[in-house]
Amino acid sequence: MTAPLTSSYWPADRSEPVLDITTGDALRAAAAQAPDRTALVELVPPGMASLTGAAATDRRWTYAQLLAQAENCAHWLLESYTPGERLCLWAPNVPEWVIVQYGAAMAGLVLVTANPALRANELRYVLRQSQAAGLIHAGEFRGTDMAAIAAEVGDEVRQRFCLADWHKVVSGQARSGALPLVHPEDDAQIQYTSGTTGEPKGALLRHRSLVTNGYYIALRAGLDQGVFVSPMPLFHTAGSGMSVLGCVTTRSTYVLPLVFDPEMVLAAIARERGTLTLGVPTMLIAMQEQARKSPHDLSSLRTAICGGAPVPAELLRRVEESLGCILTPVFGQTELSPIVCQCTPDDSLEDKANSAGRPLWQVEVKIAEPITGEVVPIGVEGEIQVRGYQCMVGYFQMPKATAQAMDAEGWVRTGDLGTMDARGYMQVTGRLKDMIIRGGENIFPPEIEMCLFAHPGVTDVAVFGVHDDYWGEVVCAAIRAIDPAAPPSMAELHAHCRASLAPHKTPARWFVCTEFPLTGSGKVQKFRLRERLQAGTLQTLA
Repeated sequence: MTAPLTSSYWPADRSEPVLDITTGDALRAAAAQAPDRTALVELVPPGMASLTGAAATDRRWTYAQLLAQAENCAHWLLESYTPGERLCLWAPNVPEWVIVQYGAAMAGLVLVTANPALRANELRYVLRQSQAAGLIHAGEFRGTDMAAIAAEVGDEVRQRFCLADWHKVVSGQARSGALPLVHPEDDAQIQYTSGTTGEPKGALLRHRSLVTNGYYIALRAGLDQGVFVSPMPLFHTAGSGMSVLGCVTTRSTYVLPLVFDPEMVLAAIARERGTLTLGVPTMLIAMQEQARKSPHDLSSLRTAICGGAPVPAELLRRVEESLGCILTPVFGQTELSPIVCQCTPDDSLEDKANSAGRPLWQVEVKIAEPITGEVVPIGVEGEIQVRGYQCMVGYFQMPKATAQAMDAEGWVRTGDLGTMDARGYMQVTGRLKDMIIRGGENIFPPEIEMCLFAHPGVTDVAVFGVHDDYWGEVVCAAIRAIDPAAPPSMAELHAHCRASLAPHKTPARWFVCTEFPLTGSGKVQKFRLRERLQAGTLQTLA
């Protein structure tokens, strides 16, 4: 795109084709072209045993080996399930998760992904709402007896299987035969929204959408036969989409940590000569903090992708300095398979600090007036709306919610607010639901969070609104201090904000946390902070 935009509408860039293939096709192509290249590396914390009955940990698969195991898995699944049925996978980041993802795709099943942190009532909701026929689950994880929970909710499915038996039942027996024909436009996954507000909704996503989006993200990040160390959870599109499919479409190596541990991830980047990593801001903050304490040779690392929340300029500077790589912000959501906009490694520091980049290929984006849907002028704030190959089919079995999120012309309403400049660079300014209305003034938390991030004593911050009888709402800020034993004072932070922000935007109430409540994908659950405040368990900053 060379001509400046005249309104906040980005017409789809058709210069890169949509990949008209399935998840299984992508693996078959990689195995045919690069059979001996390392496809998958398991990363398990020292002293921790395999969760899937394997005799060893830190295992490796070539593309040929991964394809053979995926096809064997597909045949095993077809002994119990019929193409088109839904299969729920409830497990942490184990390599067998990836094998089941490919195997289910080749068997024509729809994979329903579930956060391993779910409790019985939450898992029951996912199984019932998705109408899953089966459940594959881990035996235990982080002190949770997942097998017992699976047994408790087992009446919701026809069959369940524990991954602790994987090597005895699945990989220990060779299977063969014909596999069903699966089409690129077929349903591939149901991914549940993070549930930060309200009841989770299952976004139904196609093969073509997920595979193409994974490829586009990797292409813009410069991943080509590289090494992608990604601690993002596989139940999230950043794991099973961006990481798994970004690697297979570029013939790259996927290094899969069982859990996110900043020291383990940094050590893996050094040992495996990682070229790309991915994380939400909370992960990258932890990695840059750890890099200060424990130096590693990170000279191979070229790029870190950051998504899930706007990236403050100060965080960008800190991460690039401590990790020695280029930080590239992205914007997306589960319903969009998931990424819409992405910075490039060649973008200027100013563009990376002030935008989420330009849209990827084959997608239309507009900044619209939330009520009318009309495109707003360049630089004017409105709702980000998206149309293209990557849009979800809809929310599974939720027609009313689907109609609220997608209009008759195929535009997905993201619920995110933003602006677009004449070059197509898009800045995310907040969420419609997160907006704080104080005395009739609209206040957007990211602006205040970015201001506070620039304070040298603050390592992380969450800004949220709470009810006030006089103002309607007032602004609250919870911080995590770089030195928890000596956090900056309320007076110091108030003065810092007042130097850059109008009085009504400056937080009226201040709190300090040692950690924030997070979703499974690493986003701060601000409603939990409100609950803590109401319960009197949120510590006031002195």
